[in-house]
Amino acid sequence: MEIKESFIMAVNAVRSNKLRSVLTLLGIAVGVFSVISVMTAMNALQYSIENGMAQLGANTFQVQKFPTIMGPGVWEKLRNRKNITIEEGEIVREKSQLAARVGLESFTGGKVVKSAKYQTNPNVSIMGEDVDGLVTNDYIVEFGRGFNESDIQLNRKVAILGKKLAQKLFPYSNPIDQEIRIEAAVFTVVGVFEEKGGIFGGGGIDESMAIPITTFMEKFGKERSINIMVQAKNRESYQDCIEEVTSILRTARKVPPGAENDFEIFSNESLIREFNDLTKYVRLGVTGISFIALIAAGIGIMNIMLISVTERTREIGIRKSIGARKSNILSQFLLEAVILSEFGGLIGIILGVIVGNILATFMKIPGIIPIDWVIIGVVICSVVGIGFGVYPAWKAANLDPIESLRYE
Repeated sequence: MEIKESFIMAVNAVRSNKLRSVLTLLGIAVGVFSVISVMTAMNALQYSIENGMAQLGANTFQVQKFPTIMGPGVWEKLRNRKNITIEEGEIVREKSQLAARVGLESFTGGKVVKSAKYQTNPNVSIMGEDVDGLVTNDYIVEFGRGFNESDIQLNRKVAILGKKLAQKLFPYSNPIDQEIRIEAAVFTVVGVFEEKGGIFGGGGIDESMAIPITTFMEKFGKERSINIMVQAKNRESYQDCIEEVTSILRTARKVPPGAENDFEIFSNESLIREFNDLTKYVRLGVTGISFIALIAAGIGIMNIMLISVTERTREIGIRKSIGARKSNILSQFLLEAVILSEFGGLIGIILGVIVGNILATFMKIPGIIPIDWVIIGVVICSVVGIGFGVYPAWKAANLDPIESLRYE
């Protein structure tokens, strides 16, 4: 009953000074808003990127010429690396005892693809894939068929389209067995990939197409590096398979003992970890700035509460003279500070989630509600309210009732 009475009195005190209360809670709201809005946008961005990056199949890693994410100076250091060749990929396939599948692929981009009535912008990526390349990349053919060994061996001009690319080229007809043109070459569509999504709302595989890797090399040139996707037999042999493939490639590429690898190995997990490492400092920076804003808002709450204690000195004296204990006065003013802090925090959380998802929409990525940061925001507001409300509440509780009644 005492807590309930203190709560009611605290609410009435906040309501009786509306303008001052609004200005005070706005400070908290701005601090929490800055944290929640940025973290909402960052979490949505991370979710989209993680889904877009998770392109490899289960228990699969990829060998490629350069790192996927290169920091300053890395390109200058690694630009003279030798290409990874199809022959080296075949050596891995032949010699690896722990690999269930070994897929080979290569890429080129900026191509225009034409059907009989429609054509794309010059932004289509062409992927050269072998049979296992589709499996290790987790590319699923929704209808039609994938590649077979005869497509690879005979350099057939067949293609599998991404879902969105198929819709652009054949919006009103079935693309299977239809012809498309890339520059002067004519390809027959044999399949359409299941929609997969991409990073930043981009098309990814959905706006790309695959052709047999032998046909790819014949058309776009053999002097280019390939990627080797290796799927281990099971999770238990995954790390051993990486070491085995690394050893096979070092031998095939004549890397001297003790020298660094002249190729890169990455998996879904390592790529996502690299991205998180890059954004870690952005998160820390935003958190630090927001923490400073919350400290400033907390000081504002303390200041307002001290003013409130001074203005209500006579009220405190009257309450004490009729039997109110120190704990009653302490809880009243402490609850008042917490109410201001929590209400401001609630406004900041709601606006932060809304604005963060608006930013996500502009980046063409799905919205998200960061439950963890919402909980953290509520906890922070409670800590700020209690931390900066303790001293004014303690000061009010320790006022002398006789001196308080004399106060004008």
